[in-house]
Amino acid sequence: MKESIIQKASEMFLNLGFKSVTMDDLANEMGISKKTIYTYFKNKSDLVEQTTMTMSEFITCGINDIISLEKNPIEELYEIKKFVMVHMKDEKSSPLYQLQKYYPKIFKSLMEIQFECTNKCVSENVKRGMEMEIYRDNLNVEFVSRIYFTGVMAIKNNKLFPTDIFSQPQLLDNYLEYHLRGIVTPKGRKILNSIINSNQE
Repeated sequence: MKESIIQKASEMFLNLGFKSVTMDDLANEMGISKKTIYTYFKNKSDLVEQTTMTMSEFITCGINDIISLEKNPIEELYEIKKFVMVHMKDEKSSPLYQLQKYYPKIFKSLMEIQFECTNKCVSENVKRGMEMEIYRDNLNVEFVSRIYFTGVMAIKNNKLFPTDIFSQPQLLDNYLEYHLRGIVTPKGRKILNSIINSNQE
């Protein structure tokens, strides 16, 4: 039952926002009593924290699975983007902004986990790309991985990138292409162009 509550809460938080969803909403949606929810979670903050950490762990595991396939680094980043988009498809309410505003401690913990995961993933990706000569050989790996993380966080900011102008899939596509064009060699650019062309077909 606890897993079911976390799963339904994840959907509702992503779709409606952490602030907007009440314990009553969740109970009604699941057809259970609030008392049942409180059997597993002390309060709403506890539910938000456990839900957020479960979602984060799921995404991290999925990213690690993609990395273990050892695809070429450019393709790997597109596969990760695709995976994240599929599982964040209902993210309509700028949940990160709400999390930061109403649950700052949970937001801080989540950012630390996400930074660690992204930094490791992108650093390894950049190093492999340089070895394969599809990324430029003079890149500062730490700079590239941190600027990538900063950009991913920035495009989730609805004030900077309002949803009526930018759709989330379009933003991620544009950002990934922007990131890669800055670091690829002519050899890498051919791979990147072929992926972009095949995605447009």
